[in-house]
Amino acid sequence: MRQSAGPAIEMMLASMMLERIMLRVRFLDRRDALARLGAISSPGLGVLWGRRRVGKTRLLLEWCRAEGGLYTVADQSAESVQRRYFADAVGERVAGFAEVAYPDWRALLAALARRARHGEVPSPLIVDELPYLVASCPSRTSTLQAWVDHGAKQAGIRLVVAGSSQRMMQGLVLDRSAPLFGRAAQAFALEPLSPAYLGEALGLGAAREAVEAYAVWGGTPWYWELAAPSGGDLVGAVDALVLDPAGPLHREPERLLLEEQPSAAALRPLLDAIGAGAHRVSEIAGRVGQPATSLARPLSRLVELGLVRREVPFGEPERATKRALYRIDDPFFRLWFRMVVSHKAWLAVAGRRERQVRARPLLHRLAAECWEELCRRAVPRLGSARLGGRGPFGPAARHWHGSAPEHDVVARSLDGGVVLLGEAKWSERAAEPAALDRAYRELVDKGLPPAVRTAHDEVVHALFVAERPRRLGKRPYLVLDATDVLRALA
Repeated sequence: MRQSAGPAIEMMLASMMLERIMLRVRFLDRRDALARLGAISSPGLGVLWGRRRVGKTRLLLEWCRAEGGLYTVADQSAESVQRRYFADAVGERVAGFAEVAYPDWRALLAALARRARHGEVPSPLIVDELPYLVASCPSRTSTLQAWVDHGAKQAGIRLVVAGSSQRMMQGLVLDRSAPLFGRAAQAFALEPLSPAYLGEALGLGAAREAVEAYAVWGGTPWYWELAAPSGGDLVGAVDALVLDPAGPLHREPERLLLEEQPSAAALRPLLDAIGAGAHRVSEIAGRVGQPATSLARPLSRLVELGLVRREVPFGEPERATKRALYRIDDPFFRLWFRMVVSHKAWLAVAGRRERQVRARPLLHRLAAECWEELCRRAVPRLGSARLGGRGPFGPAARHWHGSAPEHDVVARSLDGGVVLLGEAKWSERAAEPAALDRAYRELVDKGLPPAVRTAHDEVVHALFVAERPRRLGKRPYLVLDATDVLRALA
């Protein structure tokens, strides 16, 4: 009797199937990343890393196509098979290269350098998923280092290596003991796309809709690709892709944690605890049954992976505070832990209509939470015209302290003379003039957070709403809406 594949194999196969789906969204933004890649001269080395699904491969393929370069990608095969695949990829563009049986990587790379010296190897040469090559043979990093220092340099090769294992890629380049330390002309992480481009990608008509979609899909291009056919039907897309047990993203976070190198599956209990509402280290430790002192390293790795953020109140030192909170940072992971993890049994038997009815209020709450975060991100990038001639401002943050009133948005101008206090409102009724005036009075009544209390500060009050009223008239406070915020984040 045939046995079913194990969970790891099932997840790998599902991921491979996803990668083969036709791209539906045109290549967006990435101007800064393209500029950095384009600044790599011959000979030169570039190193790129970032989370899975963030768009590294798409970026490299677009750049490689524009430059007429040679793209190769490693896999998790045995070392001899990896060499064969690499030689086959090079052989597609370099005649006869794949017809030789190379006994080891040193011989293969030496042959590649010889062909490059004769101008036969297209430039740039890209090696995607480099960690797969290194994982099967750690000593290969020294072979690569020697080749970069000598063979590739003498042959004038413009080499770019990339990978999804952030820890391994940074370990190759950024640590002083790393084999490629100091050798890369460009070394950077590819960040998720800005929400400013989501409306264009999904064909949405209003900035408010883009914020709602970003609260679900985040800045991950792959999720945008999958959601594109649904257009503005966000609830339908979430149901079909995530809530439906047969949906392609129903087990997505489990796959991503397993595919990290080394595997991040052991971090799952921490994510479960944070996703369920435990935000202080002591609370997380209690949920997972471990001493709080043992969580520093795994929590740091979750922050490093971009899945969790460490939040401190405005005005307090980043490392010195004991009031830090840990929250799920990735919007899709936040959605998954709120809607899937704790409802798996119910989702297995619920119908489409039942799932969508339950999803609507949860999606609204996620949008409101995401809106508050986007407002803080936008403050340092808002032009002075939108800030009543004040600013520019430094990074914004929340402020909380015991039973004192909480402030959604607090920022100080770069010259130190102006403090911005903001409140983020998401409901449609919150944007009515009477509701805005009421929210302003409540914001004023909160007073100044202790961290910014000084007699010399000018205080600017701002209300962030989904859509600004058309006829608001002059008010003693600023009103900014989703259009303002998304433009600032473009």
